[in-house]
Formats: sequence, structure tokens, C-alpha cells
Amino acid sequence: MRIAAQAVLYAAFVAVIGYFSTSPAYVHLAPGEAVVKLSLSHAGERKEPCRTRSEAELAKLAPNMRSPTVCTRERVPVRIVVAIDGTTIFDVVAQPTGLAKDGASTVYRRLTVAAGRHRIRAELADAPGGRMTYSATTEVDLAPGRLLVIDFAPEAGGFVFRS
Repeated sequence: MRIAAQAVLYAAFVAVIGYFSTSPAYVHLAPGEAVVKLSLSHAGERKEPCRTRSEAELAKLAPNMRSPTVCTRERVPVRIVVAIDGTTIFDVVAQPTGLAKDGASTVYRRLTVAAGRHRIRAELADAPGGRMTYSATTEVDLAPGRLLVIDFAPEAGGFVFRS
């Protein structure tokens, strides 16, 4: 009797696992859709410019602490605006990381869009006052099921579009 009960329970368990291994059907993207991802990490400029210490300030300090300049560590938030075909899809203000707000601002956003040809404009503000310091425009042809990643690399001149 006990063996029969175990067999019934094992069969029920196998049936449940078998059902959920194939159902419900997972659909990553609907037909005719593509994905746009904004993924970047960038440190904004310092909130305040560095200043030079006066001779009187330097004299008050211990000899091993006499750095001629003082720079605050805090950085400005980074603002990223991305528009597709003239419609803003991302307008993100990313705060700097770290306890002293001195780290990089990190952004990750994902959006599904209709496949096809699109004009994409990306702008980034990383300076005090919020002025846009980097901008780029590109045209991409997104095939259904494809991915476009928008990254930022200042050493490469700004925004990088990879599909």
C-alpha cells in the first residue's frame, strides 16, 4: 500500500514538473519588436572647482598635509535624455554613488520598440548647471528580435550605439 501511494505521488510530481517545463510558453519578444537598452556608468564633473590654498592656510597645516590645492570629492548628477523618432523615451537623472557622492552615476533602462528604421538622439549632461556636454544622433535599422545597446565612452568621443 505504501509503495503504491509513493508511486502515485511521484507520478503526480513528475506530471507537474513536465507541465511547467513546457507551459506556459515563454515569448521573449512579440513578433515585430526589438529592444533598446541604455546601459552606462559615468562620473560627472566635480560639483565645485578646485581652489588654491593661501600661504596662511598652508602654514597652519602639518608639513605632511600641505597640499597646495583643495578639491571637493562630490560630483554632479548625470542626466541622460534619449529620443527615438523625436519622442523622448528616457529622461534619467542618475545620482553619483558612494557615501561622499564621489562615484560614477550608473543607468540601466530597457524598452521594447517596433522593429524598423529609427532615428535615435542621445544627450548627456555631466557638468554643473546641467548643460548638455555630449550628444549624438544615429539612424538604425532594427530587425525584429534584435537588440540595440546605447553606451557611453568619453574616450571614444561620447555615445556608442551597438546592435
